[in-house]
Amino acid sequence: MKITLKNLGPLPQAEFELGDLTILCGENNSGKTYATYALHGFLAWGKHLCVPEISSIVLRQLQETGHVKLDINHLLDQFDHVLRDACEQYSSQINIVFGSDEKLFDGSVFDLKILKSERKVLPFYNGKNRFLRIAKARESDEIEVFVLEDRVVPDRAILDGIAEGLRNIIYSPSFPSAFIASAERTGAAIFKKELNFNRNRLLERMGAQPDKDPRELMASSYADYPLPVKVNVDFTRQLHGEISNKSFLNTTHPDLLEDFVEIIGGNYSIDNNDEIFFSPKNNKKIFLKMSESSSAVRSLLDIGFYLQHIVKEGDILMVDEPELNLHPVNQRKLARLFVRLVNKGVKIFITTHSDYIIKELNSLILLSMDQPHLKQIAEREGYRPDELLAPDRVRVYMARKELVLLEGYQRRTRNLTLVPARITAEHGIEAITFDETINDMNRIQDDIYFGD
Repeated sequence: MKITLKNLGPLPQAEFELGDLTILCGENNSGKTYATYALHGFLAWGKHLCVPEISSIVLRQLQETGHVKLDINHLLDQFDHVLRDACEQYSSQINIVFGSDEKLFDGSVFDLKILKSERKVLPFYNGKNRFLRIAKARESDEIEVFVLEDRVVPDRAILDGIAEGLRNIIYSPSFPSAFIASAERTGAAIFKKELNFNRNRLLERMGAQPDKDPRELMASSYADYPLPVKVNVDFTRQLHGEISNKSFLNTTHPDLLEDFVEIIGGNYSIDNNDEIFFSPKNNKKIFLKMSESSSAVRSLLDIGFYLQHIVKEGDILMVDEPELNLHPVNQRKLARLFVRLVNKGVKIFITTHSDYIIKELNSLILLSMDQPHLKQIAEREGYRPDELLAPDRVRVYMARKELVLLEGYQRRTRNLTLVPARITAEHGIEAITFDETINDMNRIQDDIYFGD
């Protein structure tokens, strides 16, 4: 999956590919969060703009016979065209993702391409709405559409129903389901009651303006917040409804969840009043509210519940600055946890300023080589086989100024962009650490201690 960005925040032009583990590094205000939010926005709702073209012949046959068959291969031939149109529509509305004025994103472009080898079709499907039933049998190359109502169905209803079914069968499986933990996630945990108050205020507004479209009121209430922040807010408010669910990690990899407990030093729980508590591992009789818990406990709340109750194989977990409030020891542990998730089939996308996380991931890449002395080091240092990662599964980008040939220009100019790092099993992640800053600090300290 390749993403191209143009005129997006501080990034006049940038490209990046998704790996099983994708990392964006760089200084503040260099565009990392813009790239992250734009990708999440498309995976969260932009992909629903994928609407295949339905011919008038199909509409007429459904109206006349109540049944039609669609050839999947013919629909797949439209894939690139449909995806390009969806990206264009998404680009024109991308300001919504950032909760900003559309003038700030005038000319912004988000484009996403999926290789044919990456495209997936749902093996089987049987879905209904008010008017239609859409079905695909296993191993079949046809999708059948049936009209359920014994009357003429409006063309708009047919088009919407078919589009929904085809998105579920052909388009959605090609995109991972995305969950994001934004850098503002700590506040979402501690101000949960205030967020509920805002919801009640919205209900009051709806009651006072009964003729107003509730969706418009909802949109205006959230207009000042980026989509990932809304996701964290809504997720925190709805945690009680998720606790009865169990993710695939619960049944197949409970040891991974136990390692997460080790990182936060205890367990989360929710009472009948929808209050979130944290119990330290060394004293399970203590129940601390989020306002009484450490910032590290709050910053990992969303991730903990997501792993415990929601995550599925093939999903993508996006974390903006996973190092928030974490001691270096736990930053290293979290890096190892991310690699274990990747090896269990969950894609990971992070932005980070943490040299500890980068260096730990670097070690896990280097130790993946099949060499006796590396196996000895891994065993001595307590690294497990499922914590090691082959370099070809990793993509790393530095947000920095580089000579770039912008569209419409004849000469390269120095602009912020995303520069890919070279990653090999022999050298790990090259030219991507924070060594310049660290070397400067070491040089100054050497001068202090040993200078004349």
